[in-house]
Amino acid sequence: MPSSRAFDILVIGAGPAGMAAAVAAASSGSRVGVVDDNPGPGGQIWRNEGHKPSTREAAAWFEQIRSSSLDYLYATQVLGPIGSGVLLAEISGCAVELSYDRLILATGARELFLPFPGWTLPNVFGAGGFQALVKSGLPIEGKSVVVAGSGPLLLAVAAYLKRHGADVRLVAEQAPIGKLARFGLGLWREPGKLKQAIRLKLSMGATRYKAGCWPVAAEVGAVTLSNGPKTWREPCDYLACGFGLVPNTELALALECSMAQGFVGVDTLQRTTIPDVFAAGEITGIGGLDLSLVEGQIAGHSAAGDEVSARKLFGRRERARLFARGLDRTFALRDEVQTLARPDTIVCRCEDVCYSSLAGHGSWLEAKLQTRCGMGACQGRVCGAAVGILYGWTRTSVRPPIFPTPLGNLAGT
Repeated sequence: MPSSRAFDILVIGAGPAGMAAAVAAASSGSRVGVVDDNPGPGGQIWRNEGHKPSTREAAAWFEQIRSSSLDYLYATQVLGPIGSGVLLAEISGCAVELSYDRLILATGARELFLPFPGWTLPNVFGAGGFQALVKSGLPIEGKSVVVAGSGPLLLAVAAYLKRHGADVRLVAEQAPIGKLARFGLGLWREPGKLKQAIRLKLSMGATRYKAGCWPVAAEVGAVTLSNGPKTWREPCDYLACGFGLVPNTELALALECSMAQGFVGVDTLQRTTIPDVFAAGEITGIGGLDLSLVEGQIAGHSAAGDEVSARKLFGRRERARLFARGLDRTFALRDEVQTLARPDTIVCRCEDVCYSSLAGHGSWLEAKLQTRCGMGACQGRVCGAAVGILYGWTRTSVRPPIFPTPLGNLAGT
């Protein structure tokens, strides 16, 4: 039988939203557990920064995490629900049952990849994933890199790589210059974000930044880029490419939380449609760091029964949501990047399913049954989002376990 742990409030995810939720919930005196599959807090944005935060804001939140009374379960994967108020998880290869009175989902997001010729080559990485590899020790000094795709993450990744010695040849942003200019002018209403944008731009030095530009094919040692009228080949050692983010909703789907436009639906107090289950951060809508932090705080206070403190944060959340809507408008994917795949381009890299093999199927389920698309090791985490863009298919359910685990860990459930 699995061992067991019990909590008043259990937070799944230790990125910014989860950190904020845990700190807020713990302020009530509740017994709070924090679960994350990484070896420490920070999520993707503050990965490995616990001892050397990159910003004052990160430092402040890590200090609050250290000073709060929390039970940590790091390097832990949640496999799925096994009953009311109980999740099955795996820690160090062993099963453990985690029971809770209230649950906060802060499972974050992952990069959106759009298939194009050569995107599965070993020198092609997700932008955020490549940054994480460098943070974990991948040598980058002197290597030439092209950063491409869409969203503010591209500049942040490029600046990080440049600081660590990479030769960033080009940042290729698919959004048109007109939208970027309007977004930039709007930053005058957000002085903090304006200063951050200026610092990022200055840190890039003479690195080229091309708007209305996107990758159309990759090969070992180069990437082919286009701006519509013109196509050219850019030599590079690595291509770091990402087209935005998609939420990690697998656990929410397993819990049967209602979804809205691909995100977990919540009310004003961050409550989902499942009693005593709350959600915060990117799984409720891609909105960036500020929105994740304030949603996490609201969810933590709400789960602890402190609605007064939660409601005091509503104004901050609305301001963060306004900014998030601006991001959505600015970096909306153009038609050209949604049609890069050729008939022989692999879409499901786990099962080697090509674009032409998926044509003619009417739904995600039909394509899975006929082609095994989405049935490999990643269980559709990469291709599932891609086919949503390519074909408009939606993922409405998930089959447990959410992550691969030895059969022995499931035997006693």
